Amino acid sequence: EIAPGEILGLIGPNGAGKTTVFNLISGLLTASEGSVVFEGRDITRLPPHRRAALGIARTFQKIELFSGMTVLDNIRLGRHLHMRAGILSGGCYVGKAAREELTHREFIEREIIDLLEIAHIRDKIVGMLPYGLQKRVELARALALQPRILLLDEPMAGLNLEEVEDMARFILDLNEGERWRATCVLVEHDMGVVMDISHRVAVLNFGEKIAEGPPVEVQANPEVVRAYLGEVEDLYASRR
Repeated sequence: EIAPGEILGLIGPNGAGKTTVFNLISGLLTASEGSVVFEGRDITRLPPHRRAALGIARTFQKIELFSGMTVLDNIRLGRHLHMRAGILSGGCYVGKAAREELTHREFIEREIIDLLEIAHIRDKIVGMLPYGLQKRVELARALALQPRILLLDEPMAGLNLEEVEDMARFILDLNEGERWRATCVLVEHDMGVVMDISHRVAVLNFGEKIAEGPPVEVQANPEVVRAYLGEVEDLYASRR
């Protein structure tokens, strides 16, 4: 369960099933049992695009951007579910389509590009950008959907310390700011960040939830400690 307006940290050893949970929520995988309920509605059998239309957006462990397109064009793709003018209507009513395009562009500039501090790269080709900036662009594209819930799959992975601090600040701004009040689920291996910015933490191990609660309580949970120590012991064993 995820409460509106909270940041839920979802942690666990490698292979615990964290990304699988995201795939089940977003519709990339279909549940073999149980159900996925969003705002009181059973969405277990809905395809991914229908779930996105309800306001479920996500980022990915491996960046999924169009590397040959500009930053602005990548972000604009996230607005497609909010576009009313299709190919036919856009051809017949050029003025209306142009006004709609301008409205969406202004929203992106004002609410997303400024927030994530990427105005200086808005016209740059994504594939030419450093990895840390590409991570921001992927977050920006997810925000373009104006999500009701934001699934963040390892947003700090591969970032240096300064970039990690920036990303954590952006997530807090999204959650606490008047404009967004974003509900976030955060999968992240940087335990310091998870414990610092999450309101609540849930722990998975082998596909099962073994703990849930405030960060301080979860950190002290013996079963959580054992799960992570087991991962470390396996790592050392594989190196012998």
